[in-house]
Amino acid sequence: MKKNKILLITFSIIGLIMTSCDPSVGAPGASDNSEITFLPLITLEGGDITLDCNATSYSDPGAVASAGGVVIDLDTKVSGKYFGGTSVNDGPDSYSVSYSAFNDDDIPATDFRSVLFPVCNSDLVTSIAGMYTASVSRNGSSPDGYQDNGPFLIKDLGDDRYAISDAQGGWYEYGRAIGVAYATPGLILKANNIAGNDFTAESTVATNTFGGTNTFESLVVDPVAKTLTLTVNWSFGFKFETVFTQTD
Repeated sequence: MKKNKILLITFSIIGLIMTSCDPSVGAPGASDNSEITFLPLITLEGGDITLDCNATSYSDPGAVASAGGVVIDLDTKVSGKYFGGTSVNDGPDSYSVSYSAFNDDDIPATDFRSVLFPVCNSDLVTSIAGMYTASVSRNGSSPDGYQDNGPFLIKDLGDDRYAISDAQGGWYEYGRAIGVAYATPGLILKANNIAGNDFTAESTVATNTFGGTNTFESLVVDPVAKTLTLTVNWSFGFKFETVFTQTD
C-alpha cells in the first residue's frame, strides 16, 4: 500500500508539470499578446562643426531617424550655450544641436552635434572681440586642470559693448568639468577706453545653477601678450581672476 501511494503522488506531480508547460492550458480566453518594437536609431550626417568666423549663414547637415529600417520623423533643436540663440545663424556662440525621435511605442532616441561659430580675433587695441583660452584662479588658487581651457568667446555687440561667455573663466564648466550649466554668462562690458583699461559693466551677473552675484572689478588688456585679465567678485566670498589668451 505504501509503495502504491508513493507512485500515485509521483504521477500526480508529473501531470502537474506537464500541464503547466502546455501553452494551450491556462485561463479561459488567454492568448499570447507579445509584440515586437523596433528601437529608434538616429544617424548624424557628419560630425561636429567649426565655422569660419566670417560665415554669413549655416546649413545643418542633418540626421536621419529610423525604426526597423523605416524612416521616422525627426525633431531638431538648437541651443546657444552662452548667448541664448536658437539658431546657429544667430551668430557667434558655441551651439548644441539636438536631434530626437520616437518610435510607435513612444520610445525616444537622441543624438547631438556641437557647432562652434567663432568670433574673429581683433587687435586688442580698437576691439577686444575674439576667441580665447583661459587660465583661472579663485582666491589666488589655481589647481591643475584650471589652465588653458576653452574655447571662450568675447563677442562684439556694437557701440563698444562686449559680451563675455564666462565671467568665471570656466572654473566650474572646465576646471570642475561639470558643464555649461555651471558657467557664468551674461557679463557685458562697455569699453570706455581700451588703451586705458577703462571698462564698466552694464550689470552684475549670476552663475548658472549656483546663483549668487558676480560683480565686475577690472579688465586689463595687454595687446602685446594678447591677453585680457578679468577680475570679478562672487557674492559667495570668492574672487576670480581669469587670464584670457587670444588664440591664433
